[in-house]
Amino acid sequence: MFSHPPALSRNAVMGLAALAAAVALTAPLPAETVELGPPPGAVLSVDKLSAIDDFIDGEIAAGRIPGAIVLVQRHGQPVYFKWFGMRDVEKATPMTADAIFPIHSVTKTITSVAAMMLIERGKIALTDPVSKYIPSFAGMKVGVERKDDAGNTVLDLVPLRRPITIEDLLLHTSGITYGFYGEGLVKKAYDGIYLGDFDNAEFAERIAKLPLAEQPRTLWDYGHSIDILGRIIEVVSGQSLYQFEKANLLDTLGMKTTKFFLTDPAERARYAQPLAKDRHVERNSLDVTRWESGGGGMVSTISDFARYGQMLLNGGTLDGKTYLRSATFAAMMTDHIGPGSGVARNYFYYPGDGFGFGYGFGIRTDPGNAVPPPPGSLGEIKWDGATGCYLVVDRAQDMFFVVMQNSPSGRLHVQVTLKKIIYDAFGK
Repeated sequence: MFSHPPALSRNAVMGLAALAAAVALTAPLPAETVELGPPPGAVLSVDKLSAIDDFIDGEIAAGRIPGAIVLVQRHGQPVYFKWFGMRDVEKATPMTADAIFPIHSVTKTITSVAAMMLIERGKIALTDPVSKYIPSFAGMKVGVERKDDAGNTVLDLVPLRRPITIEDLLLHTSGITYGFYGEGLVKKAYDGIYLGDFDNAEFAERIAKLPLAEQPRTLWDYGHSIDILGRIIEVVSGQSLYQFEKANLLDTLGMKTTKFFLTDPAERARYAQPLAKDRHVERNSLDVTRWESGGGGMVSTISDFARYGQMLLNGGTLDGKTYLRSATFAAMMTDHIGPGSGVARNYFYYPGDGFGFGYGFGIRTDPGNAVPPPPGSLGEIKWDGATGCYLVVDRAQDMFFVVMQNSPSGRLHVQVTLKKIIYDAFGK
């Protein structure tokens, strides 16, 4: 990376102007009456954070999770950092600070940051059609269900109203979905998509042959959009996704153990195993394949995420190095699918109540409908993964926290309760 940003190309300058315009058009209006989050200058009580100990220990004792690592960092310094339980229950191996965890969908945030770096450099643009980089996407259709004369449900394939763009991939508004949740003929068309060994290029061609679940920019639909974005990064950079991320982001940040596969025996031994009951849903990065899934394939450590979280908390910089310029970062962390955007939400809207979505992260926009509202601050950013990696960055409080766990079935209760404990530890 670079300590001092180089001169921008004309394309990059135009891209930054578009990003600034995106922020101006989609940023929420000030909400003077909204009360959410600790007041400015609130003190974070280390004593109150000790409630995390009893909670995590209780989850382990109840057999709901094997172990976890929790880091809370504020004003650039850790205020809470502990590890609990077992790295491998069956082998009775205690948890260690250097344990390696699957991060699953938190991988999406890293791929999105990498894409925004290329946008900033003028190599790709938010408005570019995906077919510019993956030609087979030009022929995609939307699957629309109807009843035939016999009363059977059939799928009609209808043309796109407009092409899928890079921005659609970043926002999960491309119409590309996941086949493992929800119902319908489009979802069923995803059966078998993971069979065999394949790389990002082949996987993109598999997606291109499937119907879209809806027209682009009509519904927030969680799916393989970021995997396709990862392939575009490869096409533009001439490198594999990992090679590009390693050279431009991971190594420079000091995220030495954040990668797609563990091949070194010493690293493989540090992998945090799930409970036996969860192994059937665990995508195991010990099984080395060719697919570098930009949407869910990475592993990492708490030390790597301490660096990543601080960079995000700083607004795209760390240790004097700029990873994302302020305009790019602002656009990335602005809600682009809120009221007036034309993007609908359904039962599977995973950012959750009170959250919009930026380019790769959930963005807290309002208290939501729950009374009292879930804890947090306006403008906080977050994402989590299927096995329980959870990152929350609260710039209003100059704080971020990370929990690392490999607990598919027990993760949600840990995430919700941990966040409440942390925000309950604030006082005046």
